[in-house]
This record gives sequence, structure tokens and C-alpha cells, in this order.
Amino acid sequence: MMAGMAGAERMVGLAIMAKAPRIGAVKTRLCPPLRAPEAAELARCFLLDAVERVRMVAGAQPILAYTPAEAQGQFEDAAPGFTLIPQRGLDLGERQVNLVQDALALGLQAVLIMGTDSPTLPRECLDEAVSLVMAPGVDVVLGPTEDGGYYLIGLRTARPALFDDMPWSTPTVLGRILERAQRTGLRVACLPTWFDVDTGPDLERLRADLDARPGLWPQHTRAFLARRTVLSGPVVQSADHEHHPSDGGGAAASRGR
Repeated sequence: MMAGMAGAERMVGLAIMAKAPRIGAVKTRLCPPLRAPEAAELARCFLLDAVERVRMVAGAQPILAYTPAEAQGQFEDAAPGFTLIPQRGLDLGERQVNLVQDALALGLQAVLIMGTDSPTLPRECLDEAVSLVMAPGVDVVLGPTEDGGYYLIGLRTARPALFDDMPWSTPTVLGRILERAQRTGLRVACLPTWFDVDTGPDLERLRADLDARPGLWPQHTRAFLARRTVLSGPVVQSADHEHHPSDGGGAAASRGR
């Protein structure tokens, strides 16, 4: 079932892939330092901040690709006015390909897919992605993450060969996508590299990043961190993120758990 195709005159769909923020089902690698209910609440905050960020992007039709299917009402409440598309597919690659196909079937000319695990991603990156995905010299738009994945991918047509048999839990995902694009003659445009939040050290880095840049945005994540004490320690990069647009709230290069 799809719902809410307002603004169909827009050519580009900007789709958040998200998993219902249920206790024990999301952001499990943040336990510890968080407890399971806190991890679920943080996932909800990431989702709400992503919805607010996407809503501010001009020239894009906001879409939320959700799972599980029975959580549709929860996502309708979280993202009013968004087009809702249930995720379909046995693995993440299939879900991305199917999402592109489903969005294009609504009359859009291009689709950008992102997750929710990069809450400090500047809106300007999304604005740039909207422009790039429609550029005549670009076939694929990628937003790389520091761990070897991507927080966003944009296409004007479904490209199953980019996603088939992909080792999603390795730091080689971005490299393989780029290699496959080059081999098939697809022209790639890359956005600025960013980081996602999957582990305790990532969470500490997020807190430090927000402390260094005071302000309201992202308001839900800031409020969560203000309410809870996060494990302190040295800022390091986790080596075992999943490297893909998550089905559970990751920026399009994160785990979705």
C-alpha cells in the first residue's frame, strides 16, 4: 500500500528508509552504553530529525519507506504529508531496487535514498543531491560514509547490478558500488563524506559534534542527549558498521539497528 502522493509535480523523490523504533529491534549496538528502551528512543529521535530535515529540502517529494508493514500507522504519525511506501525485498539490495521502482512508478524521474543514522548531515548535502541526480552528466549520486559505506544513493532508474550479491557488513561496499558503476559506464557524483552513529564511540562523537555546534537542529537528538548521560571515552571510528542505507534508521550507509 502507498499513501499520500502530494506534490506529484516534483521530479525527485527523497526517500528515508526506516525501521519501526521498537525496543530490542533497533540500535542494538548502542547497548551499552544505552539500555534497550533508550536505544529505541534514540532511533525514534533520529527518525523525527530526518523527517524534519527532508521536509525542508526544496524541490523534492518526501517519501518514507518503512518496515514492518504493520507499522504504517506509526509512520503516518511520524511523517505527516510524506508518501509512505512499504519496503519490499529479501535483503537490503532488493529493498533499495524495489524502492526506486516503486517511487518511479509514482511519476517521479529520480529517487534519492537515505537512512537516519547521520543526524548531523547538513541539509545542504541533500539540496546538492537533488540537483545532482537530475544533472545530464550524472547517473548515480553517492554520499560516502567514513566507514566505507554510503549515507545516500540517488538514481534515475533502478540498477540491480549495483546491489546484487553485496557484502553489506564490510567496509568494501562503497568501493564495490563505484567499481560496478565504472564497469557499466555509469557516471557517479559524490557528495561530502559524513559519519553515521552505530556504536558507543560514534555516540560520543555525535555528542562532541553537537557540543561544538550549538543550536536547535537536530532538535530531537539534541534533546535526547541532554536528558541522558552518554558513555565518555576517546573518539574512535568503529570498524564494523554495516555499510548501506539502513532499513532501520541508518543514514543511507548505516546499520539500521
